[in-house]
Amino acid sequence: MTAVLDLRTVTRVHGKGAAEVHALRGVSLTVEVGELVAVMGPSGSGKSTLLHLAGGLDAPTSGVVAVEGTDLGSLSRAALARLRRRSLGYVFQDFNLIPALTASENVSLPRELDGVAVRTARRDAAAALAEVGLDGVGDRFPDELSGGQQQRVAIARALVGDRRLVLADEPTGALDSETGEAVLRLLRARCDAGAAGVLVTHEARHAAWADRVLFLRDGVVVDQAGPAAPPEALLAEGSSR
Repeated sequence: MTAVLDLRTVTRVHGKGAAEVHALRGVSLTVEVGELVAVMGPSGSGKSTLLHLAGGLDAPTSGVVAVEGTDLGSLSRAALARLRRRSLGYVFQDFNLIPALTASENVSLPRELDGVAVRTARRDAAAALAEVGLDGVGDRFPDELSGGQQQRVAIARALVGDRRLVLADEPTGALDSETGEAVLRLLRARCDAGAAGVLVTHEARHAAWADRVLFLRDGVVVDQAGPAAPPEALLAEGSSR
């Protein structure tokens, strides 16, 4: 079976000379269909860099990042954008909503750009918004929504359509605990239905939704564990931002 996400000995170096920073050092990760992997680690450990590379938002200094067998580094800019619209859902820490578009338009935009009829894309957007508890707010603009509501719009945008890989960077950061659990339940259900997911989190209770927990420190994978009993020392580090 082809992995949905395959990182092979990936390194990412920022800067040069005295300013050189090794964000990732030879990291390998495979995520299969139906699998949700949580990534934990202290601030600066490389968690967000890993997610950026997995989503094609950045390119590795060395190594290969492949989505469903396609090496992202082999794609043209247009082909990479097309793959991201069709196959990837990304939840950013800072939401990345377009201020001039309504909630419904933000969610439907990737589908419309990919040629889906506007009526169909808006219907799918309404269903995705309802899934995250935002039924009826589709005509509001981002600045008319609370931070938690904006986060849920961003999550709906990541989940709309047939996304094969969902990448979530602290997706519950702006949410209350009840709504956060509902979002994680939704992410878990999407993986159980055949997608693959990578969740960056600093909370053990959120990592417990995952099939595996990957621990990063200084850009290196230092351990992997099941969600029930992660190593306590690493867990303590993962709880710091």
